[in-house]
This record gives sequence, C-alpha cells and structure tokens, in this order.
Amino acid sequence: MADMNVEQVLAQMRNMSIEAGNKTPESNAGGEFSAMLKESIDTVNDLQQTSGKLSKQFEMGDQDVSLAEVMIASQKASVSFQAMVQVRNKLVEAYKDVMNMPM
Repeated sequence: MADMNVEQVLAQMRNMSIEAGNKTPESNAGGEFSAMLKESIDTVNDLQQTSGKLSKQFEMGDQDVSLAEVMIASQKASVSFQAMVQVRNKLVEAYKDVMNMPM
C-alpha cells in the first residue's frame, strides 16, 4: 500500500488555505455568481466521484490505494457536500426573504 505522509497532507492543506485566501471577488455579479456556483457544484461532484472510485478500488483489493487515502477522500467529499447544502439553504432563505418583502 502507498504510505501517506502527514507532512505532505498538511502542506496541501496550507496551500489550499492560501489559495482560498487569495481569491478576489468578481465585479460582474450576475454571470460570475452563476459561473462560480456551477464551478462549486462541479467541484463537489468531482470530489464525490473520486471518493467513490477510491473506495471501490480499495474494496477490490487494489494495493496502490491505502485506507488513509480512502478516508481522506471520503471526508473531503462529505465536508464539501455539507458546505454546499448550507449554501443552498442560505440561498433558499434569502430568496424567501426577498419574495416576502412588501412592494
């Protein structure tokens, strides 16, 4: 099995944190928001697909996939899905608030 190096995982997490902090808001809110939302949904889908593939490979006895890799991929997919659900809930709540505003 492939060995997971904790330092590599921590370095990846630091890099992702830095990249997330360097993103600047776009000025064209309408089209950019929908593109950003679609990209986010696609990213969540990709993480879930990857998690499923790694799980299946591990279950089939693939020696190149470790349990740690499977668990990390599963947790990434889970956390990203939960975050997406929370974003959806907030969007629905905001939509309801706008629709209930008096004219």
